Amino acid sequence: NATLRHFYITTPFSNRVHIITWNVGSATPPDDITSLLGLNVGDGNTDMYIIGLQEVNSMINKRLKDVLFTDQWSEVCMDRLSPFGYVLVTSQRMQGLLLLIFAKYFHLPFLRGVQTETTRTGLGGYWGNKGGVSARMSVFGHTICFLNCHLPAHMENSDQRMEDFESILQQQQFEGQAATGVLDHDVVFWFGDLNFRIDDLDMQVVKSAIDNNKYSMLWEKDQLNMAKDSETVLEGFQEGPLKFPPTYKFDVGTDTYDTSGKKRKPAWTDRILWRLRVTAPLGAGKRGSISGLTSGTKVTQHSYRSHMEYTVSDHKPVTSIFTLQFPYKVDVPLVTIIVEDEWNSIADATAKFTLAPNYSRSSWDWIGLYKVGFKHHKDYVGYVWAKQEEADFHRQEHQVIWMPLPTSGLEMSSSDSSDFSSEDDSTVHIKTRSRSPSPRKGKQHRYRSSSHSRSRSCSRSGSPAQAKMKEPSITVGSPSCTTTAESESSGQPAEGSSSQVSTAREKDKNMEDSGV
Repeated sequence: NATLRHFYITTPFSNRVHIITWNVGSATPPDDITSLLGLNVGDGNTDMYIIGLQEVNSMINKRLKDVLFTDQWSEVCMDRLSPFGYVLVTSQRMQGLLLLIFAKYFHLPFLRGVQTETTRTGLGGYWGNKGGVSARMSVFGHTICFLNCHLPAHMENSDQRMEDFESILQQQQFEGQAATGVLDHDVVFWFGDLNFRIDDLDMQVVKSAIDNNKYSMLWEKDQLNMAKDSETVLEGFQEGPLKFPPTYKFDVGTDTYDTSGKKRKPAWTDRILWRLRVTAPLGAGKRGSISGLTSGTKVTQHSYRSHMEYTVSDHKPVTSIFTLQFPYKVDVPLVTIIVEDEWNSIADATAKFTLAPNYSRSSWDWIGLYKVGFKHHKDYVGYVWAKQEEADFHRQEHQVIWMPLPTSGLEMSSSDSSDFSSEDDSTVHIKTRSRSPSPRKGKQHRYRSSSHSRSRSCSRSGSPAQAKMKEPSITVGSPSCTTTAESESSGQPAEGSSSQVSTAREKDKNMEDSGV
């Protein structure tokens, strides 16, 4: 029927993902990360950026500052990506481990069931200097998990690295009926400073192979490659060929491998792997090969490389670009919001919205106003509650009314923030300054999304004043914009938009229906 045709389209749908892993060695961000993000050579078709960092400065004074304000690395990434239409969907920090998920703003209504997890493995599980942080979500109806790990160091700890990875997989569990574990997702991306080394070969042999671009002779002695033949937990994980120099260890500020007294042997410690979920039992044969049926999603790797030009750390960053081809696409928003393109009078300041049948109302529903180019959900200018009255239960279309908006205070410094809100639920709540703290993340986070039904370039995000909710969740709604479909296809932020709106939801126990 017509409803099913909305949810399942016959032609495959592709999603382009750019993944970055970098052990930054407690350094401050470099001045320019353009080439790391591929913005200098990109075609504008990247749908999501996944950034996994290790050894972000987590000294006590620095960590306290990061709790109160957005950390430097997150801020730099947001500042660089937001002009291209990317919004921070979610982030997760565990001491030095940081995971950032960005997506094009017009994709936000179709990223649902967002949750994050952390697992400490340092000092027997009591310290977070080692371990894993993850974010999972449903992307256009397909479950994906991104796992950023920092595993134990040193040549002799290969077995401990595998034990810690297995422990991370066992401990990370998500709510919801589908994909409760990491490996239950349709696609898993595993990346980070995995710390695997090159066995048996001495320093001179390794450096000679690097100097002569004979990387293949080093692959056979790479601990991770060797483990794929014996470790069951690695079954199904794939990795592109290592056609770039080992990314560890360098003298900081140079492209020279370690000349200190320790003289660490070069190694590919920084890796990006992926795995497709198997829906049928694996057949007999060599470990690491998949003979069962997968979920129907196809992953194509377009590039896998290091970036030697970055010298702030003793590691080089590694990036990989993938295309995920899905067999069908969920493309029906949970909430559709319609507003006037321009507000010229108080009478125009209204928002009408309709809900999908499976979207249950909440007393925490709200609609937010955002400036074009917002970076993440705390960048709202104002919001109004969209509470449901008893008379609304059977009504298909709902409406909220915005009160007069302020004419000043919207361009003030982002170094401070103060919210003005009225206890009268009919009054717009205005945030007179830009966001200062970063999103406060709990162990798991859930989002519910909505979208604009017309062909426009629209922004979404949201979470009203934190004092209003004990455990707020963010739901990204759909904006009204004055731009045309051209700006949407180009991926550039809409210019001249008069308003942007979004709807928020409280935590929902049904994880598969929630999302950003």
